[in-house]
Amino acid sequence: MKEKVRIGIIGTGFAKTVQIPAFQKIIGAEVVSVSSARLENAERVARDFNIAHYTDNWRETIGNEAVDLVCITTPPVFHKEMTLLALEHGKHVLCEKPMAMNADEAREMLEESKEKNVLALIDHELRFLNGRRKAREMIQNGEIGLIRHLKYNFRAPHRGSADSPWNWWSDIESGGGALGAIGSHVFDSLRWFADAEISSVFCQLQTHVKNRFDAESNAMREVTTDDEANLILRFADGEFTEDATANVSCSMVEYPAYQNRIEIFGTEGAARVEYDGEFFIGKAGEETWRKVEVDLNEGVDGGRAGGWNNGFLAFATEIIQSLKEGRTEVENAATFEDGFQIQLLMDAARKSNETGAAIKL
Repeated sequence: MKEKVRIGIIGTGFAKTVQIPAFQKIIGAEVVSVSSARLENAERVARDFNIAHYTDNWRETIGNEAVDLVCITTPPVFHKEMTLLALEHGKHVLCEKPMAMNADEAREMLEESKEKNVLALIDHELRFLNGRRKAREMIQNGEIGLIRHLKYNFRAPHRGSADSPWNWWSDIESGGGALGAIGSHVFDSLRWFADAEISSVFCQLQTHVKNRFDAESNAMREVTTDDEANLILRFADGEFTEDATANVSCSMVEYPAYQNRIEIFGTEGAARVEYDGEFFIGKAGEETWRKVEVDLNEGVDGGRAGGWNNGFLAFATEIIQSLKEGRTEVENAATFEDGFQIQLLMDAARKSNETGAAIKL
């Protein structure tokens, strides 16, 4: 059994607030390299977290002989190139969502990963919230009957102010926008809970804040991404679905408070899971939701509430245990195959928005 798994981190945004603190809480994990496009950011993070190596060249992190697992936490535009190089070096890969810029890129990443005996996963950490796991288990045990409909409501005020600066989130060429950042998580959650593929996508994207101040050019710059995505979906019939549909609302500009809620309605009842994993059941013939007691996940110290840091700590713990035991799979984790299927759905959503028509898959 491997005593220690050594990790190289590419990117210092989400990695700084969630991934690095999570790995440093896990026995047998060590972050040994961090890279950022800005050397000062890499140096600051390395100093704050006592990481031995830092660089502004991500290829050095991938090529570092001490690194076993490469965590890619950059804008999506870089995911393909970084992933392919990591696989070429025989490194395990945890890639942020969305997997790539489009399905063609995702397919290439998937096919390359099949040639290597490595762990290759997408960071859909919400699967590892205890409440979500419990809800899925009860759904598959028939607690609410066959699934008829799912509702997903994600709202956040974080980009509601026009004073928030222009960054990669505002740039379609970098892979920014609510559909990619949030919609990818939503598609993953819906497929995972229903255990069925989405067969039809109708999508409307909206940009409410159309210009933001860009510090690099010292001028206002057009926002080319969406800050709101609304979708109507159909599912293929499966073991747990029957002529099922879904409504999705994702917004980064809605006040006053953060919400990340999924509701699943079946022939005999309903399930509801909140952002932190709080879980409720509503049975047919009853008029109120009943809370199901679940131990909420431990989070990283100082992590922002929202479920991401809590889910990631649980996910990272299982990744490290798998790699220590020489396994390249993590039960319940989103694989590159899942990432590719989600990318097909996002491509369909963009096509639907452009054409004004539902896209069948």
